[in-house]
Amino acid sequence: MSHKHSLLALACTLFVIVIGYAQAEVAVENSQPPTPSATKARLASPFAGAAPGAILSHQEIGTDINRARAWKVRYVSKDSSGVPTEVSGLVIAPYEKGENRKVLTWCHGTTGLGDAACPSAQPNPARELATYFDAASTQQIDFGVPGLQGFIDEGYVVCATDYQGLGTPGQHQYMVNRTQARDAVYLVHAARTLGDVGAGVTVGSAGWSQGGGAAAAVAELDPEDYGELKLIGTVCMSPSVATIIFDSPRGGLAAALSSGQATAPDPHGVMMLAGAQAANPSSLQLADVLTPLGVAIVEEAWNIQPVHHLGNTLGRLHVLKGPILRSPPANLDRWKDAITAGSAGTRKPVCPVLVCIDGFKGGTVQPVAWQTAYADKVKELGGSVEIKDYPNDDHFSLPERCVPDARKWLNHLF
Repeated sequence: MSHKHSLLALACTLFVIVIGYAQAEVAVENSQPPTPSATKARLASPFAGAAPGAILSHQEIGTDINRARAWKVRYVSKDSSGVPTEVSGLVIAPYEKGENRKVLTWCHGTTGLGDAACPSAQPNPARELATYFDAASTQQIDFGVPGLQGFIDEGYVVCATDYQGLGTPGQHQYMVNRTQARDAVYLVHAARTLGDVGAGVTVGSAGWSQGGGAAAAVAELDPEDYGELKLIGTVCMSPSVATIIFDSPRGGLAAALSSGQATAPDPHGVMMLAGAQAANPSSLQLADVLTPLGVAIVEEAWNIQPVHHLGNTLGRLHVLKGPILRSPPANLDRWKDAITAGSAGTRKPVCPVLVCIDGFKGGTVQPVAWQTAYADKVKELGGSVEIKDYPNDDHFSLPERCVPDARKWLNHLF
């Protein structure tokens, strides 16, 4: 073959490779999520037909993360009481095939109680974290994974659960830390059955805000939840731990219920009550802690209003129609027991814990005292905990700021 023909053959080969690679890529989906149902049932029947960790469906989606592939998945998990649930989420992995890759399971922050708050339903969901309070935000919720490109570059498989109820049957059990932790762990089991992903058994966890509490609980699950997985460490960014929020003498939920409120309640508190009741429908009633107005708002808005929208609704209707919280509440001891049973900070963690604290103005969403209280709980339980302070970061800048340190800390443990 002549030199000219050799060059032509090489050019054709490269052209075929490039075209083949381009055809293998999946376009990023940027359309708006569908309008959620206003009539979806709050309480779902237990899922039947497959064991926790089983994949029900998976679909490859586009991502703008370099050298990565992503899938939307539906899988089986179970809640804090062991009731099987259906959950959705994302799996993102390096584009090249691999085996026994290290895994990060990400636990997202507060978004809401229902389908309007589903992270994987947002445009281009397999992306870096985008927060609601960013000037460039186009959606009503925070979604994405902070530092995602860095994790992919270092060979991680990244799992990002939506949590049960956010895009799947029933209402989300908001702030039931153990339910969200199981959702995060059983997504790893599910990801390991996707042949092209190459997810191994060595796992790190990280989460922010509500997800910080979930990441804390990831380290406090039962041996059967982990199965063959080895959890090496968990990173709790501004962790929301249910027992601390409920019981804290500084603005805790129990105190707000007992004293009544002249101002509208924080939506996170109302959502926490709704989440606990959804997890314990046979022992807790919304009417124990909410006025008829409060119950009506939850029942009408839970699936169609994300957290900030719900907060505005509560604020307006409180002024227009009256109190949202029932005062005094009924059966408060029963509520405390249920919230404690589903909370993190109740068992010795099985791995080291890193707590990243946003200290700007004493904590703009989550008081620093609540964040350090969780670290104190870990010490009391005999666990290993490190604290890293970020005094110039508020709640919403913390994840992006601290994730390089979190990744470095996890890498050291792998």
